[in-house]
Amino acid sequence: MKRLYTYPHLIWIACTGTIFLLLSGLAAAQEADRQHSPALQEILEASGLHGSLLVYDAGEDRYYSNDFAHAERGQLPASTYKIPHSLIALDLGIVADAQSLFVWDGQARGMAQWEQDLTFTQAFHLSCVPCYQEIARKVGLDRMKDYLSRLDYGRMDVRADNLDQFWLRGDSRISPMEQIRFLRRLYAGDLDLASETQVRFREMMVMEESEAYRLSGKTGWSVDQGVDNGWFVGYLEQGAAVYFFASNLAPGPGVSDGEFLEARKSLTLQALRVLGFL
Repeated sequence: MKRLYTYPHLIWIACTGTIFLLLSGLAAAQEADRQHSPALQEILEASGLHGSLLVYDAGEDRYYSNDFAHAERGQLPASTYKIPHSLIALDLGIVADAQSLFVWDGQARGMAQWEQDLTFTQAFHLSCVPCYQEIARKVGLDRMKDYLSRLDYGRMDVRADNLDQFWLRGDSRISPMEQIRFLRRLYAGDLDLASETQVRFREMMVMEESEAYRLSGKTGWSVDQGVDNGWFVGYLEQGAAVYFFASNLAPGPGVSDGEFLEARKSLTLQALRVLGFL
């Protein structure tokens, strides 16, 4: 036997004078790296929410979820798109750095927390839609498409007539699994962007930091054609260990907007605790 080549769904074994084709078991290989967790399903059921909690343990190269089928299903990115959007803005120099200021013009912005001057970091974590719509218009259609192709971020439907809202409504889609794959590349600095851009943004993405851990992430929520779609994506660092997460959730009957807003992050942290990662 000379060499072993692996490809999706197939394993080719090259032997002297003979090639044998064996049906793989890519699915089986994937199963070894995926662990279904009933405990994560219990977290959702107790909260009155449904969807998927997805966690990736980088050290063990293993995914955990209550529902892997849902974790492969594309959804609108909502404000999680502010992750690639911020990277694009920094890479192009549209926004100079994390402290660059978005000056409020005094016009109503839809949410009281947006109606003030905001730094770029504040605009990111407060999900200031008007701020990022301004960025989108400055990026322009052609450059936005080019960057999305380079970043390989989901399947965004970007046109001239939806340039400043394609992540909030319409046909753009990204799955929780794709979110984690993108975040892993961002964390490793493997995106097709200047390394300085990625380093600066990773610092901007930090939400909480203590002696025990550092949490980086972004929430999102869209309501398109009556469908609620909530996100919390990011990663948790504990020393040398890194755990990536992508929660995609929707409220059940009786769950208020306020409860749903809080649950996206709190249930994800609960999932990390249940798995022993926090």
